[in-house]
Amino acid sequence: MSRRSGVLEFAVLGLLRESPMHGYELRKRLNTSLGVFRAFSYGSLYPCLKTLVANGWLIEEPGSAPDEALAATLAGRRAKIVYRLTAEGKERFEELLAHTGPDAWEDEHFGVRFAFFGQTSREVRMRVLEGRRSRLEERLEKMRASLSRTRERLDDYTLELQRHGMESVEREVRWLNELIESERAGREQRSGTAGQDRTPEQEPGRAPHQDQSPDTGGLPRHRGGSRPDPSDDTAI
Repeated sequence: MSRRSGVLEFAVLGLLRESPMHGYELRKRLNTSLGVFRAFSYGSLYPCLKTLVANGWLIEEPGSAPDEALAATLAGRRAKIVYRLTAEGKERFEELLAHTGPDAWEDEHFGVRFAFFGQTSREVRMRVLEGRRSRLEERLEKMRASLSRTRERLDDYTLELQRHGMESVEREVRWLNELIESERAGREQRSGTAGQDRTPEQEPGRAPHQDQSPDTGGLPRHRGGSRPDPSDDTAI
C-alpha cells in the first residue's frame, strides 16, 4: 500500500467512525474537513472503499428507502450505497490511531493525524507533535544552509520565495512548541490532581457532570496572527 493510499484509508475509517456516509458525502467531508484531499477524485476513493469492504472493515448498505431504490433501478440509475464501519474496522482505526512512526509526521499524513487528535491519546499526540517538530527543525536547518550557499546566485524574487518558505516552517515550529507546552501542562496538571480523593462533583462551585475527559489536551490560546494549517505542505 502506498503512503497516500494509507493516509486515505486512515481518513476514511476515521470519518466513518463518526457516522455512516455514502460516497459523495464522504468525498465532500474529505475535501472540506481534511484539506489535503482536495485533489482526490472518485477514481481514488472508490477503490479504497472497495478494499476496506473486502478487508471486512466496512459494510455496504442501501442508502435509500426500498421504493426509492427500486425506482432508481428501474430508471437505470445506481442506488446510493452507505458505508458503515464494522467492529473490525473500528479496531483497525484504533490500531492506525496509535501508530507513531515517521510517516505520522510527514507533511500530508500529519495534517490528517492532527484532524483526529480529539480521538488520540495524550501520549500518542505528544510523540506525533514532537516528531513533527523534529522533522521541521531538520528541514529548517537544511533550508538555511542551502540559502547561505546560494544567496549570491539568486535574484531578488527567488530569494524572497526562499525566505517565505523558511518563515512558513519557522511559524509552524512555533505553533508546535505551543501545542507541546499545552500538552505537557495538561499532563502535569492531571498528575498533580491524581492523588486527590475529592471527585469533580464534590469540588466547590462545580456543577456535576461538567468534567472534561482527562485525555483531551487543551489547545494553546493563540496570541496574534493565524495558526498555520497543519495540512499545508511547507516543503520548498
